[in-house]
Amino acid sequence: MNKKDKVEFVIKTLNDLYPEIPIPLDHKDPYTLLVAVLLSAQCTDVRVNQITPLLFAKADNPYDMVKLSVEEIKAIIKPCGLSPMKSKGIYGLSQILIEKYNGEVPCDFEALEELPAVGHKTASVVMSQAFGVPAFPVDTHIHRLMYRWGLSNGKNVQQTEKDAKRLFPKELWNDLHLQIIWYGREYSPARGWNLEKDVITKTVGRRSILP
Repeated sequence: MNKKDKVEFVIKTLNDLYPEIPIPLDHKDPYTLLVAVLLSAQCTDVRVNQITPLLFAKADNPYDMVKLSVEEIKAIIKPCGLSPMKSKGIYGLSQILIEKYNGEVPCDFEALEELPAVGHKTASVVMSQAFGVPAFPVDTHIHRLMYRWGLSNGKNVQQTEKDAKRLFPKELWNDLHLQIIWYGREYSPARGWNLEKDVITKTVGRRSILP
């Protein structure tokens, strides 16, 4: 099976499994999504969705967020891990959004990546899910599966993103990155992996990683 065939099989299988694609992180607008994605670094989406209602009850916009102290934010988000860095990031980016963007999240990769604690992946998620701009954020699931499926060499997430964007049609990126995340969680996890349940890897996967 060549790469073109693999890509077509992946797209068809994911569309069959996930015709409706839920957004993993609960949010109501670009700002709350930005904060939620920032909190999700090295933390599960389930945990983030438990913590954000507590934070957003006090501050769900930049103007209310800067009324809190960094220590107050830190205390609320502590269960998400990395709270010293994340609390400073949330407070700092809220200040910048007020000062430079009238409290609005900019629809611009470069502007987003200049915000404190916002990297390329976070910016890509916001651009994709909040603004509908084609992007292909690569998380651990996508990085793992692109390697398992023989569609990337597993060298690093930057290479995986380049390969995904090269192989998959641009108009499908925003759906596909979410579909692959859900598939990775449900059928092709890092631990407790059962090849018999993982129809995509069983069909298109690298021979070297198959039992």
